[in-house]
Amino acid sequence: MQDSSIWWLVAGAAIVAELLTGTFYLLMMTLGLVAAAIAAHLGLPVALQMVTAASVGGGAVFACYYLKKKRPGDPSAHADCSVNLDIGETILIDRWGADGTATVKYRGAQWTAIHRPGVTPCAGTHRVAELVGNRLLVDPL
Repeated sequence: MQDSSIWWLVAGAAIVAELLTGTFYLLMMTLGLVAAAIAAHLGLPVALQMVTAASVGGGAVFACYYLKKKRPGDPSAHADCSVNLDIGETILIDRWGADGTATVKYRGAQWTAIHRPGVTPCAGTHRVAELVGNRLLVDPL
């Protein structure tokens, strides 16, 4: 059996394993196995085929890991409007207290509103950005 056939069979087995487990990194390792099969078709020695498989597969795994770490994460459930329907709603704040909080009537109840650190509180219309415990974190409009 030729070296390329062995690489193609191993790549096929890795695809089946990836489909059964759902591991995306195994799919990236399969790219390395496919690269080794192509290297075998080109007539490279077995040692270079293995180096090709390791470098392409490892490089693909590293690239996916690096890109995943670089991408911003999902918003927390406290700031996700699909989880909490209060996010994005507007409220009117008449005045802020000395402690940086305001009491507002929202949805028929009294709520405590707070502002982001570093933002100067001002009266007016605000948008709910997040729920922090039982307080509304608001941004001015």
